[in-house]
Amino acid sequence: MLSTVVFVALLGLGAAQRGREAAQPSYPTYREITSCPELEGLQLYPHPASCHQFYKCANGTLTLETCENGLLFDGKGAVHNYCNYHWGVECEGREFELVPIARGICEFAFGLYSSGQCEKYFVKCEYGEPIDVPCTAGLAYDERIHGCNWPDLLEYCNPEDVVGFKCPAYAEPGSLSAQFEPFPRYPSGDCGRYIVCVDGYPRLTGCGDYTVFDEETLTCQDPEYVPKCANYFKK
Repeated sequence: MLSTVVFVALLGLGAAQRGREAAQPSYPTYREITSCPELEGLQLYPHPASCHQFYKCANGTLTLETCENGLLFDGKGAVHNYCNYHWGVECEGREFELVPIARGICEFAFGLYSSGQCEKYFVKCEYGEPIDVPCTAGLAYDERIHGCNWPDLLEYCNPEDVVGFKCPAYAEPGSLSAQFEPFPRYPSGDCGRYIVCVDGYPRLTGCGDYTVFDEETLTCQDPEYVPKCANYFKK
């Protein structure tokens, strides 16, 4: 009986070990570059061990490059010298160590940061120097996506403050706005933008494609058909 129990236990241990081995992620194998495989053009190759470094071949000339503080390399980024923000890089088993510089709002020399909640701009750090970058009108910075987003999607934001408009409780029956239910439209006062109410919250939306907003129809039209906005793109 004891031998049976031991045998079953060993089987379980073996299965658990195989499970752990199977759970190990599989990463591509990168090799050390000692000479450029191609003599023309620009080629980039990941360093086999470090996510901070990569090989650059420029017309046959090989150099070992190192990403700036806060950046890593995966061949997909172009924030600075072909490197990308660390949170956007998959190192695939290559080692890295992030060392903050803690210079004011800039945690790293290169990065994107918010100076507060529901800000209409974000801070872009380059070489440890902060640069204020405004969001597109009507948006607020969302740290979750490292970019600007609709304010009604941010739990700490008041969309009415960001957009400067309060959606009516309902669109007046028979009005132009009501024709666009469940997302009624309203003029924004800007030829290139209009307001859409989504679940009672305002979103400032752009016409795009070199069209302007016609307050008579609440649609986007060619500027030639909207006299008050005829020169909007000639500014």
